[in-house]
Parts: sequence; structure tokens; C-alpha cells
Amino acid sequence: MFKNYFPARHFVKTAWRNLIKNKLFSIINISGLAIGIAGCMLIGLYVYNELSYDRFHKNADRLFRATTEYTVNGAKNEGGTTGSMAGVRLSAAFPQIESYVRILNFEPYAVQYGQKTFIENKFLFADSTFFSMFSFPLIEGDATTALNAPNKIVITQSTEKKYFGKEDALGKVLRIAGTTDYIVSGIAQDAPVNSQIKFDFVASFASLPNANHPEWWRGIYATYFLLHNSADASALEKGIPAYMKNQKDVGQQGNDYLIYHLEPITKVHLYSSLDALEPNGNIMYIYILCAIAILILGIACVNYTNLSTALAARRISEIGIRKVLGSVRWQLFWQFIGESLLLNLFAVSLAIVLVIASLPQFNQLVERQLSLTMLMHPLSITLLLLFFCIISFTSGAYPAFILSNLKLIKILKTGFSFSGGSGTLRKSLIVFQFFVSVFLIISTVIILQQMSYIRNKNMGYDKDHVIVLPVDGVMRPDFQSIKEAIKRVPDVVSVSCGTEEPTYIHWDDEVTAGDNASSAPLFVHASPTDIDFVKTMNLHLVAGSDYTLTDWMQMSDTTNPHTSFMLNETLAKALGWTPQEAIGKTIYRGDRNGQKGTVKAVVKDFNFAPLHEPIAPLVIFLDSNYRHVYKIFVKVSGNHLPSTLHALENTWKERVTHRPFQYHFLDENFNTIYHTEQQTAQIFSVFAGVAIILACLGLFALTAYTVVQRTKEIGIRKVLGAGAWQIVLLLSFDFIKLVALASLIAFPVAWLFANKWLQSFAYRINISWWVFAIAATVVLTIAFLTISWQAMKAAMANPVKSLRTE
Repeated sequence: MFKNYFPARHFVKTAWRNLIKNKLFSIINISGLAIGIAGCMLIGLYVYNELSYDRFHKNADRLFRATTEYTVNGAKNEGGTTGSMAGVRLSAAFPQIESYVRILNFEPYAVQYGQKTFIENKFLFADSTFFSMFSFPLIEGDATTALNAPNKIVITQSTEKKYFGKEDALGKVLRIAGTTDYIVSGIAQDAPVNSQIKFDFVASFASLPNANHPEWWRGIYATYFLLHNSADASALEKGIPAYMKNQKDVGQQGNDYLIYHLEPITKVHLYSSLDALEPNGNIMYIYILCAIAILILGIACVNYTNLSTALAARRISEIGIRKVLGSVRWQLFWQFIGESLLLNLFAVSLAIVLVIASLPQFNQLVERQLSLTMLMHPLSITLLLLFFCIISFTSGAYPAFILSNLKLIKILKTGFSFSGGSGTLRKSLIVFQFFVSVFLIISTVIILQQMSYIRNKNMGYDKDHVIVLPVDGVMRPDFQSIKEAIKRVPDVVSVSCGTEEPTYIHWDDEVTAGDNASSAPLFVHASPTDIDFVKTMNLHLVAGSDYTLTDWMQMSDTTNPHTSFMLNETLAKALGWTPQEAIGKTIYRGDRNGQKGTVKAVVKDFNFAPLHEPIAPLVIFLDSNYRHVYKIFVKVSGNHLPSTLHALENTWKERVTHRPFQYHFLDENFNTIYHTEQQTAQIFSVFAGVAIILACLGLFALTAYTVVQRTKEIGIRKVLGAGAWQIVLLLSFDFIKLVALASLIAFPVAWLFANKWLQSFAYRINISWWVFAIAATVVLTIAFLTISWQAMKAAMANPVKSLRTE
């Protein structure tokens, strides 16, 4: 007796025979568990990568990012960057700070070596402490001196190969932006994928024109502090407000203030709501993904539990014989647990194959470079083994307990049935499976609806067929002639320029009404541009008139300059004017010592920030010397787009010889703003499909077994005149009721989740009742088709044969 269970060879043989005996159910169990485990592993790889962000730094626990909080006329504002003064002064004033680094990532640069020229987006300027504070190892060069002087630059290994091939890059000269030569002073390893600070080039901060003129308010620098002790962060942050209040050169007025907060570098990526050097993740989405992984795995385990208990009736004879021959309860229990372990071993093996096969597609979905080497880490292997044991025991314990606990006398007298607790549990598990499916479907549909609303919403400007080109310091002196050359390209409708794209205007500024001496400055956003901006972006004027060449000439008059401003409706209202009243009013950009001018027009409100935020006050003004211009906006007809782009490229090569032709469309940048939400919708869609597949696999198997159990009943009903569809409805009704109940339970939960998610948008859809109706209809239809496949086979069977064999 005992040799059938304890020697490994006999144990595996017994378990294998039972799996082979029920091929269909074994295949469904293994494939269902494999899909669930593979989904869990993929999500686990992503979550591990996100949670590990910036933890590779040797001093990660002592590194903090400085963020800015300030008020203007009582209005509170926050930002993820600081002025260049913050690091200098705070590190000198507070002994808790060991070192600081300022990082600037402002614009793409043209980099040239010999005949090779590329536009580089990952181009940083940083203080000399960069490689000492952060753990970006230098393969060549000295970390302490690599950035300690102007015109020194460190490049990564991949960049070295790109520009120099097999040459030694150290000491070579790169030309930046067509004007300045930099000496390669170091070669760094490529930044890890789980770093928010990604770079191909790091140039010395001393190379910047304003490096020796630090300021408090031009918040374009990412500032990081290295503390002597991480525990000092709280005391340091508490001391900053008092210190800043005593700094006379800050320029604070009344009760307004400028202070700084500290964020641990390991928290920035997932927990910060402020902009970073790369788009942040969101810890809420990590929680959602973890919940989805658990739910998907739960469905797979539910399938196993359901099918194992349902198959118990086929093993009554085996259990009875074993008990007659002397088997005790614990021996039977461990036999069934062993079968669960064997089945889960197959499932885990298949899951690993599925992960290997699907990882490239999953990387595209989440836009990460996840590697299977993460699974080879000792911790990952340990967790996978623990995972395997937990799943095996969790999914196998209940069936093993039920089967091993059967009483021999009861088996012999009445057989075995699923009445009572086991039937209730099985029904509850089916409800759980389809609850998850309906919840994911509803959530996915609502997310997709919101994304569709964003894509189709009238933003107040025309983002279609607008080509965006870069502007750098070499181009600005000759910008007007470059603009005129672009305007002459066929199919170009209009050309304008600006500091930022109208999809997201960050520039913070102040406006003061000039007709009231007691008026306080009002916090606004600002956009410097030229006279063709309104026409190019198709903005709507609600009062006043568009800029003209006269306005441009008056602005450019060095002896008696006159400035004209445009306000949006929100700013006009904030100043206490109607659009018509605002025309001709005097305002100052800044306080009363700032740039003075009159209101030329009021533009209809347009969304110049993500739809998460309400429309804020905005002032538009002319930048006569193009000092703040970084973008060219080219409005084209779109009728002959390939030829238009080709003609633009030829014009560019003639007029801009120091950098390659590089462009993107304005609507592409618009789409990147909502990339996280779009990615979430895709992930939800994929795993909603997986949940439905797993639920239907379990339903298919249970239906098949139900048909086998009720073969005699079906035969009798057919003999008595029951039609095929009557048989189908009879077998389907009990399962359909459970699916309908799951839908009703999922409705309020999905509504609460979707409503909370939508609250993050200032402009959002209303949740419609038909979304719930469609989700329930889809799931009920799929469930009915799944059940009908087996039910129809039973209904079409020969009743005489069924009754003879029964």
C-alpha cells in the first residue's frame, strides 16, 4: 500500500495515470493555470522594475530631489524643478547637506563629429558632482574631474560606438549646436532602464551661459541633494521656510513665500505628482496591476478547484477501494496534494514558456525593456518556488480535503454528490470568475470612452496638420528669413513660433492690472510668440483683433517700444473684466516694474494643459527678438503631405546647415500627454480578455462534466419528447443565473472604481448605463455559447445509446 505513495516513482506514476485518464480536464486545468501564472509573472516583472526605480544608487537612501512650493498673491503653486540658486545657497546654509547637483534637460542638441551629425534628446548639463553623487560608473575618466570645467562632456558606451566606432573617444572633440566644441572627458556605462535620469551626454554645468549668475525664480533645474544622513531630511525640510523668509534677494511680497520640499529619489517615479526628468509612473496603477494579477491567478485557481471537486464522483470507486485496503485520511490527502503539485509543475513549466514567447509583445505594451534575467535572480527564483507551493496547496487543498474526508459507509450507501457546501462553493467560485471579467470589461470600456473623448474634444485650437520644428541659438539671429523661406514651401498655410507647444504651456509668470494702484500680481501662464500664432493655431478671438505687422514694429522699436498682450477669457475674468472691457486696458507682465502694455485681444479659452487640469489664466505676448523661441509651428494643408515634407526638408538643408531635419506633428505630442491612460486601457483590454478566456475554460469544463453526469436524465427527456433547444436551455439555465448574478455584483464595484478614476480629469465623460448593459450582454453571450457547445452535443446524442450505456 505505502509504496504507491511514498517512493517517487510510484507516486508520479499514480498521479500521471489520473491526469491521463481525464485528458480534457487536465489540459484545461494546466492551460488555465499556465495562462494565469504567466500573466502574474509578466505583471510581476513590470511591477518589480517600477518599484526598483533609482534603488541601484549606492547612496539611494540619502539622495533627495528638491521641489518648489510658492505663492503669488496667495495662489499656491508647486513644481518639480528649482531655480539655480537653490542648491548653492541651501547647501551652504544647512550642514545636513553633503553635496548637491543641478541638472538641466532643456532642448535637443545637434551633436557633430566629423561627417556625423545627430539630434540628441538625452542631453544633460550637470554640476561636477553628478558622477560622485549618482551611481553611474565611468569606464574611462575621473568622476571627480570629468565635469569640473567648461566645455567638458561625458558620453555613454552606446554613444561612443555611435559616433566613434572602434576609436577611443576620450579626449576627442564634439561640436554641440553647431557653435561650441566640447572635449570628451569620460565614458559612462549606459544608464539602467530603471533610472529616471537617462542620458547619452552629460555636459558640464559651467558650460551654460548663465552658470555664474544663479537665480531663485527661473525654475528649470532638477536639483538633488545628498544628505549626510537620511534621517536629517525631516529636520532640514522644516528649517527651509524660516531660512527662505530671511533671504532678501528672493523678492517675496506680503504673505507670499518660496520654499522647498525634499522627495526621496526612490519615491519620485511612482509617488510624485510633479514633473520629473522623464514621465512619472503612478503607484495607483501598480496597485491596479497587482490586483489584476491576483484576480487572474485567482480565476485560474478557481478553475482548478471547481474541476477537481467536480471530478470527485469519478474517483469514488478508487477512494472506496483504497479505504477498504487500509488507506487512512492523511495518505489520501497527500496523494491528491501530490497530483496538484504535479499538475502545477506542468503549469509553471508551460507558464515560463509562455512568458519567454510573449515578453517582446509585453515589452511593447508597457514600453519597458524587461529582461528574463530578472527571473534568474535568487530572490526571484525563491519567490517562484514559494509561489508554486502556495498555488499548489491553495488550489489543491480543498479538493484534497473533500475527497480524503469521504466516509466509506456513506460512499457505499449513497455514493457521492455535490449537495450542500461544495455545491455552494463551486457556484460562488463561478460567480467570482465572471465578476472579475465583467469588472474588467466595464473599466476598460469607460477608460476607452474617456480616451476617445480626449481625442475628439475641441481643445480650442487646431492641432491637426501642424508640423513642429526645433529652433536653437544658431537659428535665432536669422529666424525671420528662415520663417519666410518655410512660408514659400508649397502647401504651407501659415508659420508661427513659440517657446512651448500649445498642448502644454508650462511657463509661469505674473500679470498686474495697470488701472488700479492697489492691484496685486496675478499668477498666470505665458506664451511668447509672433504675429501669426492666432492664425496658425486657429484660435478664436472673442474680443479685439489679431496681431499685425504694426504691433510687431512697435514692439521692436528700441526708442519707444509698445507691447500688446492677448489674454484668455479666464485671465480677463480673473482681472475683473469682460472680454470687451479688457480691450485697451493697461497691464504689466510681472509687477508694476515689469513689461507694460495694452490688451490687444481676448482669445477664447483653449486647453493648453492636460485635461486633468482646469483652464488657467494665460497671457500671450510678442517676442520681437525671438529670444524665447524654441519651436516653429508650420500649418500645412495636408493635401500632399509627403511632397510637402520633402520640400520642407530641402528648405531646411539650405537654411539650417548645422543640424539635421527633424520634425514631429503637434497631435503626436498631444497623444504623449495621455500616454499613461492609453497604456492603462490597453493593459486592461488584454487582461480582461485573459480573464474571460480563463472563466470560459472553467465553464466549458464544468458544463462538459455536468453533461456526463446528466446523460441518463437527458436521454429520458428526449425519449419523452424534449427538443434539442429545450435540453440546451435546461443545461444552460443554472450557469447563466450565476453569470447574471456576477454581473449584478460587478456593476457597483466597477462604477465606484471608474468614477474615482474619472475624478482625476477636470474634463470627463459621464458614465452611461448602457456600458453596464453591454458588458453583461457580452459576458452572458460568451458564457451561453461556451455552455451551448457541450449542451448541443448532449442534446443531439442518440438517447437509446445513452440509456443503454447508463
